[in-house]
Amino acid sequence: MAKRQTTVSDFAVAPRRSRPAKRQVTEDGSSKPAELPAAEPPAENQSDGHAPATTASDWPMNRLIAPTEEARRERTTARALQREDARVRLRDLKRARDRESKHYVNCPLDYDTKMRLQKAALENDVKMTVIMKAAIDQFLKDSGY
Repeated sequence: MAKRQTTVSDFAVAPRRSRPAKRQVTEDGSSKPAELPAAEPPAENQSDGHAPATTASDWPMNRLIAPTEEARRERTTARALQREDARVRLRDLKRARDRESKHYVNCPLDYDTKMRLQKAALENDVKMTVIMKAAIDQFLKDSGY
């Protein structure tokens, strides 16, 4: 059974938050919410540059109707399942990355070698593990492995 490769694009992204309402300062120094311009219905054909004249009564009513309890429950369940699926895929992606990158080798070093390794790491601003990996790789190449 082949495992499906998980990528970052498989995870859900939260929608952008709306901006807070602007506030106007009145003459007496108090502030009140700014009046927003009346929302206009979307124009169906604006190719000639003129928006068709429509009224609020021409808008579809489904925007104003609250969804039923069953529809809300279905939507909530679908979102929860999507979040759970994304969480599981992210966990699997992290585990696969860790599995591929970490194969520890315990290597006792004498004091002088360890000090030389630390000094080389500090002077070259490189981790000691990188130096050890490069040294082992070079030895294996020289030995024909």
